[in-house]
Amino acid sequence: MHETAAAPAWVMLAYLISGVCFILALRGLSSPESSRRGNRFGMTGMAIALATTLVHYVPHAAPAPGLDSYVGPDWMAIGEVLVAIAIGAAIGLVMARRIAMTAMPQLVAAFHSLVGLAAVAVAAAAFLNPIAFGIADAAGVIHQVSRIEMGLGVAIGAVTFSGSVIAFLKLNGNMSGKPIILPLRHVINLGTLAVIVGLVGYFTQDQSPWIFWTVTALSFLIGFLLIIPIGGADMPVVVSMLNSYSGWAAAAMGFTLQNSAMIITGALVGSSGAILSYIMCRAMNRNFISVIAGGFGGDAIAAGAEAAIDRPWKRGSAEDAAFLMKQAELVVIAPGYGMAVAQAQHALREMADLLKKEGVTVKYAIHPVAGRMPGHMNVLLAEANVPYDEVFELEDINSEFSRADVAFVIGANDVTNPAAKTDKTSPIYGMPVLDVEKAKTVLFVKRSMGGVGYAGVDNELFYRDNTMMLLADAKKMVEEIVKAMG
Repeated sequence: MHETAAAPAWVMLAYLISGVCFILALRGLSSPESSRRGNRFGMTGMAIALATTLVHYVPHAAPAPGLDSYVGPDWMAIGEVLVAIAIGAAIGLVMARRIAMTAMPQLVAAFHSLVGLAAVAVAAAAFLNPIAFGIADAAGVIHQVSRIEMGLGVAIGAVTFSGSVIAFLKLNGNMSGKPIILPLRHVINLGTLAVIVGLVGYFTQDQSPWIFWTVTALSFLIGFLLIIPIGGADMPVVVSMLNSYSGWAAAAMGFTLQNSAMIITGALVGSSGAILSYIMCRAMNRNFISVIAGGFGGDAIAAGAEAAIDRPWKRGSAEDAAFLMKQAELVVIAPGYGMAVAQAQHALREMADLLKKEGVTVKYAIHPVAGRMPGHMNVLLAEANVPYDEVFELEDINSEFSRADVAFVIGANDVTNPAAKTDKTSPIYGMPVLDVEKAKTVLFVKRSMGGVGYAGVDNELFYRDNTMMLLADAKKMVEEIVKAMG
């Protein structure tokens, strides 16, 4: 069932074509305008790789005792493979149709966990039956290089699975988004990682089962320990980091299976995820190692507990907002996770269309880590058919706020907090934020004054003289503004 050096040229060519499709997919996904084309390239590449594997590596029935002749395909095994594909395809189709855009980060984390678990399952199968996988001699002694690949694959896969499970629980609200700080966590984490690395090295000299299963168990454990202390503000980095891990796990298993398609795909996912993690850390002014070490935001809880009612703030209405925006020349909209939860993107686009009819220029400001995963806001706005040329990234839009008449903030809390620039005691200090406070008027849509952002800190913007709070469900408030404009 594994690929060998004697694989026909057409198989290698098909895998090469699928790899090119994956590269084109990544290139297409770099821009909203070409994202649909990128998705099509990705689906085409995966279809080619899957079809090639199914056609070339058809399970063959074992010959009868004493016979050494070809007896045809193993239809039972083929049927099992096709049933498994059908079940997976049905689950994927149902999930794709039913999943809400607000739950997309959770879905991504869940998919990462499945990739990690698949890597662990492949490594376990290869360890239990190495001869069938072609990675051992006739006596069952696994090749040394295969032990390295197997050890790395099972370790990375297990970390990806357990880490993704914790990320899913935090994103889905089943577990608090606040950092869960364990005593001596750094000592425990570093010690566990050192033991895993040592055992993987020892596995190259001794393939005893206890070594393999100990590496597997410790890797599952360290995945939990690494992600539990990470606060909600760092979740976008965690999601992209786990994406990278899942790719490297797949690549490692590709070497074990000697399958070039898995190696190419895994390397592309792993490297692109690592680059994205680096970009996210730069956007948050974070050191990647410090994020992975966990615990960021732990000191923010006390700060976030300040009672907002003890500080003066101004409340506005939908009518106030409609009047101010209709009189404006430039309105910059800063969407955040609150917009996603309320599913207010369509009402927001309707509001923007009415403003444009009044001659108002409308732009959207997207922070790299707004939402719960990279690109979350871009996806939601694209779903609402917001024109791509009205959507700008942080570095392109920040200079516009100083000349904007109105900054309309809808559910974006941490990424608009001026404390990131002024308060050295704030856990988000140093993180680049949208300069919404520079607008003449800031309209801030929020459910209530009692809550804080996902980082657990209060937002200084609420109490500025030029800020007007619009307290309501985001979708309901925008719909009321639309009515007031009519």
